[in-house]
Amino acid sequence: MRPTVHDIASEAGVSLATVDRVLNGRPGVRQKTKDKVEAAVEKLGYVRDVAAANLAKGRIYPFTFILPLNDNSFMQALDEAVQQERLRGRIDRTQIDIVRVPAFDPAALAAAIDQVAETEIAGVALVGIEAAQVSAAIGRLRARDIPVVTLVSDLEDSARDHYAGVDNEAAGRTAGTLLGRFLTGRSGKIGILAGSLAVRDHANRLKGFRHVIETGFPDLEILPAIEAQDDSARSRAMVSEAIAADPDMIGIYSLGAGNRGLIGALETARGNGREIVTIAHELSDHARKALESGIFDAVLNQDAGHEVRSAIRVLKSRADGLDVIAAQERIRIDIFIKENLP
Repeated sequence: MRPTVHDIASEAGVSLATVDRVLNGRPGVRQKTKDKVEAAVEKLGYVRDVAAANLAKGRIYPFTFILPLNDNSFMQALDEAVQQERLRGRIDRTQIDIVRVPAFDPAALAAAIDQVAETEIAGVALVGIEAAQVSAAIGRLRARDIPVVTLVSDLEDSARDHYAGVDNEAAGRTAGTLLGRFLTGRSGKIGILAGSLAVRDHANRLKGFRHVIETGFPDLEILPAIEAQDDSARSRAMVSEAIAADPDMIGIYSLGAGNRGLIGALETARGNGREIVTIAHELSDHARKALESGIFDAVLNQDAGHEVRSAIRVLKSRADGLDVIAAQERIRIDIFIKENLP
């Protein structure tokens, strides 16, 4: 049975109020009495339950989520998940603010981080962009002892505390294995549709994908990536142009968003007699329909709600000085094909 503050008071021969003052570092306790309490704590092996103490005090955790302004379905799902958790604030004792910045704009993200740093916050979660100014802004937050969690796209080289998202290099390897096996016995070229390779998740997915294709499927050639900024209209135009320009393109890996435009380009290609094996990310409504119709062959998915809840748990733990339970915060890579749609 775990020792309690009552056990400490009894062992030290002091009141509960005195134990509380010592444990919380408040003044008004003689050094001799403080030594007795600390000796009792060590003897009994007492470990303070910080979360329970904060609950008893009614502590509220003010967190800020910095999210990209983007019309792609996954980022909208992420935004909605944050808003849902915001509504749960009274239950979870959180006060969540949302700051939205232009997508793929490192200067805007760095400015938002610096602006948030001037407020009274217990933690920040953000979608990372690979840029020195963003890492520097995160460093300034951490210098103020404000915990930072990156969402979806990590910044491993920054001072961030935790990353809440899938292993994107593993996701790319998974996509490469699937596409390579779907194209077994065929030779040809593979198109790559990305939002921006300046974000770590897209770059890491391509890295993993390239490794598998180049080492395991020598008959497949990877074409230069199309960076369409996750914009559906641009994706449709650029993919349509790439398909028309290269009759040897037999597969596409869409490692970002912009899938509505991609689907339009693939439907046009199918109408012209071109069947292109396609692996995409995120099970949005239109991705689901593309799987059902055979336009997509497989979709890799991550749970936006799980990532947001994980970020909140980690920020709370960091604010309380507690360890993170790594297994609880692991985000899965789900693989969907037409036959196993939920």
